[in-house]
Amino acid sequence: MSAVIVVLVAVLFVGFLLASSSVRILREYERGVVFRLGRLVDQKGPGLIFLVPGIDRMVRTSLRTITLNIPPQEIITRDNVTARVNAVTYFKVVDPNRSVVEVEDVVSATSQIAQTTLRSVLGKAELDTLLSERERLNEDLQQIIDEQTEPWGIKVSTVEIKDVEIPDSMQRAMARQAEAERERRAKIINSEGEFQAAAKLADAADVISRNPTSIQLRYLQTLIEVGVNQNSTIVFPLPIDLIGPLLDAVKPGGSSDADRSAPAPEVPKLAPAPEPVPAPEPAPAPAPAQPSQPGLPPSRS
Repeated sequence: MSAVIVVLVAVLFVGFLLASSSVRILREYERGVVFRLGRLVDQKGPGLIFLVPGIDRMVRTSLRTITLNIPPQEIITRDNVTARVNAVTYFKVVDPNRSVVEVEDVVSATSQIAQTTLRSVLGKAELDTLLSERERLNEDLQQIIDEQTEPWGIKVSTVEIKDVEIPDSMQRAMARQAEAERERRAKIINSEGEFQAAAKLADAADVISRNPTSIQLRYLQTLIEVGVNQNSTIVFPLPIDLIGPLLDAVKPGGSSDADRSAPAPEVPKLAPAPEPVPAPEPAPAPAPAQPSQPGLPPSRS
């Protein structure tokens, strides 16, 4: 009787072990790829699944999105600038069977593909493009990586460039370029302001020229504005037109407007002076007589 009990307990224990090895519980985001005698059967899950003890083997696969950090990569842009770039990739398994059968390690394979694609794509872009057109580069990276990982049952949803490190000398050069650009814009804005101010001043001059008294009122207004500051010295330009009549009035023997308007008397013309008669030229002096040498006849001039 005791032997039967021992055998029954042993059978129950073995049955429990077999049942525990043949029952699997998979979560909602998990799938099980079942191999029977080494051949792919099908994927199962989620929930409670049963396996044939000693014959079936199951590989768990997660369907959740995986965040993969791409290590920093040294690249040379199209305009021969060295840069250090890192990125992040988001992908998930959409076909558990192919992700198990076609590739050994999904995460490692995707990481290597992402690194090589990052160096290849960014190496064809210039530095300005790399800094200003990240969205387009992200789309190109996502499309290329997704095409390469599709046979593995993987879907790459997003690729984002995180950081771009450039040399300090290039950063200083870019800062000088940005400063020069800001100075150029400031000069253009200043020139446009001067042009508009000149146009307004021309319009104001046309208005003032219609009535000369308005310029005097403007002078007085300027005096009032300067006097508000309580300055001890005021330099004020005084137009000559204002004091011209006063100067004419205080001149001794000054003429009136009628005298100034009268024509000037004509000055009689004088007869031209006679031309001087040139003096006669003096006669040339006779040449002196040369002394005669002995034995020669005297010369005659």
